Amino acid sequence: MDNCPRRMLAGLLVATALSFHAAPLAAQQSEPQQDLSRLAGPLAYVSNERASSVTVLDLATLQVVAEWPVGQRPRGIVLTRDGKYLLVCASLDNTVEVRDPKTGALVRRLPSGADPEQFFTSYDGKTLFVANEDNAAATAVDLVAGKVAWQVAVGEEPEGIAQSPDGKWLLVTSEEDNTVAWVDTASHAVIEEMETDARPRHVEFTPDGRQVWVAAEMAGTVHMVDVASRKVARTLHFAPPGVPAYKVMPCGIRFTPDGRTAVVALGRANSLAVVDVASATVRGYVAVGERPWHLAILPEGERALVANGASDTLSLVDIAKLEVVATIPAGKGPWGVALAP
Repeated sequence: MDNCPRRMLAGLLVATALSFHAAPLAAQQSEPQQDLSRLAGPLAYVSNERASSVTVLDLATLQVVAEWPVGQRPRGIVLTRDGKYLLVCASLDNTVEVRDPKTGALVRRLPSGADPEQFFTSYDGKTLFVANEDNAAATAVDLVAGKVAWQVAVGEEPEGIAQSPDGKWLLVTSEEDNTVAWVDTASHAVIEEMETDARPRHVEFTPDGRQVWVAAEMAGTVHMVDVASRKVARTLHFAPPGVPAYKVMPCGIRFTPDGRTAVVALGRANSLAVVDVASATVRGYVAVGERPWHLAILPEGERALVANGASDTLSLVDIAKLEVVATIPAGKGPWGVALAP
């Protein structure tokens, strides 16, 4: 199929977005008042897609200490590299909210392009990279100036986005085109569109930057890609016990800090896969709540906190023991998980 008309349209959308400064949106939610700064434990933040809220969990006590109203359909969620701000993709508001992580107070809104879904903070802490699902683009937002620095047209329905540890590459998945765009961060140009299995949803670099893993949701696979050659080295398949193959839908991927283990959320399979990275073998599976989307590895590297989107819960998983050690209530439709640094 000839993609030129679509690419031309995407280019026009990008050009328009570059010249557009998002007008401030009227604040519709009440501002939270509770100050969490005196809590002893580190905090976890969970975006609740259907509730338009963020659940705050004290990891020391495993107690929910707040649920803050935020913009419409929050999905991507992350803290800035210095931990000063919590960033939330309010997808239906076409904005990224900047919030105080101790009070939930709205600090400002950032322009983000249309329908932001996932995003990634640059390793130098200066830029926020956003995947814009509705206009086939990736947006780079200057976090200091609070405005769009540049945009680039990518494949249709971009979702997963990540920067390589060396800062050279920005990778963006296209769910409709079944590709991953390799964007050169210096020239802001797409160098290659790598074909993948059906519906790539998430992309994650190993801590050493030598590989990048791509979760192909509809194919039920994860590609292990060699960064130097930009070629798929191996493809992982998953078979949780008693789960039909059609329900295996890989979504979020996270690596332990030492890079030895990967944890993959398998969506409708209602389970996680724990993978030994060196041997590229699945060590085992963990049954969690319904439809786990995304997760975070706790700093010690021994536990994972998983957002179960259809059961409105969080699962705390002991990675070595392959078992759930706690189930914690969240808001409606928990989607993403961010940990305070």
